[in-house]
Amino acid sequence: MELSVIGGSQVKLGRTDFGCRELGYVILKNDCRFSKGGVCFGQSLRLKKSGNGMMTLKAVHAEPIREMKKKKNPSASGTRSKPVDGVRLFVGLPLDTVSHDCNSINHSRAIAAGLKALKLLGVEGVELPIWWGIVEKEAMGKYDWSGYLSIAEMIQKAGLKLHVTLCFHGSKKPNIPLPKWVSEIGESQSSIYFTDRSGQCYKECLSLAVDNLNVLNGKTPVEVYRSFCESFKSSFAPFMKSTITGISMGLGPDGELRYPSHHELPSDGKTRGIGEFQCYDQNMLNLLKQHAESSGNPLWGLGGPHDVPTYNQSPYSNSFFKDGGSWECPYGDFFLSWYSSLLIKHGDSLLSLADSNFGDTGVSIYGKIPLMHSWYGTRSRPSEQTAGFYNTANRDGYEQVAKMFAKNSCKIILPGMDLSDANQPNETHSSPELLLSQTMTTFRKHDVKVSGQNSSEFGVPGGFEQMKKNLSGDHVLDLFSYQRMGAYFFSPEHFPSFTELVRSLNQPKLHLDDLPTDEEEGAESAIMSQESSVSMQAV
Repeated sequence: MELSVIGGSQVKLGRTDFGCRELGYVILKNDCRFSKGGVCFGQSLRLKKSGNGMMTLKAVHAEPIREMKKKKNPSASGTRSKPVDGVRLFVGLPLDTVSHDCNSINHSRAIAAGLKALKLLGVEGVELPIWWGIVEKEAMGKYDWSGYLSIAEMIQKAGLKLHVTLCFHGSKKPNIPLPKWVSEIGESQSSIYFTDRSGQCYKECLSLAVDNLNVLNGKTPVEVYRSFCESFKSSFAPFMKSTITGISMGLGPDGELRYPSHHELPSDGKTRGIGEFQCYDQNMLNLLKQHAESSGNPLWGLGGPHDVPTYNQSPYSNSFFKDGGSWECPYGDFFLSWYSSLLIKHGDSLLSLADSNFGDTGVSIYGKIPLMHSWYGTRSRPSEQTAGFYNTANRDGYEQVAKMFAKNSCKIILPGMDLSDANQPNETHSSPELLLSQTMTTFRKHDVKVSGQNSSEFGVPGGFEQMKKNLSGDHVLDLFSYQRMGAYFFSPEHFPSFTELVRSLNQPKLHLDDLPTDEEEGAESAIMSQESSVSMQAV
């Protein structure tokens, strides 16, 4: 079988000699191994430029035509090593895998070829975003799962596992808005959206303040989300546990449990400013007023902090986040505690919904939090606070989050596994490594299993080395979801590095007795290629 991928160069495994050994895997020349679990490419993977702009990945089905000679050392017969348990690796499918009308799969031939390539590499499965705005587009309770059922069947036939992400938010790139009927409600009731101090609405997800308000044609958002999950469970019952092994519950902007404190996070994750509090829609202000009155300080409920910087400013441009500023005063503690508690309550509501709906399926349930690492080196850590995490140099803001995940028997996804401190701007006192270490320690203390994700599908400096570091040693992860399949993913600038990452995760550790003898290295067999090729268009 041969897979071809349009991308600009050629990645080629051609006809070669190999040795077939009792360990159950085949060692090819140039440090390429085919095993029962897949294929791993070594450093010597060659790229060959072709004139037609093609990148070709040839995967060979082979059988030995001559058996290897047995080792002369009889003591070696009982000491065969087995591959060590590696990180379960998933690759995200394109955000727009299913067309907006849900009737077709975008880039279907490309995705089919990509699935075969991932299977041969030894990747366990793929992650598929399922959008609320596509499935329930036209009217409340009118679901169309056809496109997603087709891609699930394709993944099942490819022999891969499927991790589903239920997306209750919208996207600008690609353009996938909230359901049409929800947006129509928002035109006359803008208070269903998060709003900042200047009155700007964030229309890619609903405000958590309306979770339990009848703002969607007589129903609450939580009721609508529950009906969506129930329909998904029923429609995908044949795939549950056998193919679908994990479900991520969308919790907010970009699926993460956070406020949209930065309306547009840059792809490299390098935010320069601290962001803004998102507490100015009418429903949030009503909750703040009620909380202030119940605490005996009604004047504290008239609005959000007045002495805070704006989105792209540093914490030093106003007094709230400075050392000794309002964040360290009783008012600051009052506001920040309230702001973060609402976020945790929202997460608890949606993860509880997911647990009650999917808990009997045998499928693991996940939620994702952000890695707001800018300004982590300051005492106030303002980027985390505007996003809803009351985390400071003197307070672990992830303790209550961890308890909430543990309560709902959910696993957590942490992004930013490709980010290193050395590649962050010094002026923002950023430290993704220290923040990642803090969150992982806190979640593990509460027995919440941690999964990882990279921050950018287009790569960051030193990203692959940082991922290898985070996925080895003491960093035991439930799974790692690599984001995301597309034209760049299969490009010659990227794909060889990804295959090397896969090899580093799945490489079996060999006992000395397993190393080939001179006789074995000299034994050769022919390989017979099979079948045809599939051209993979840029995704």
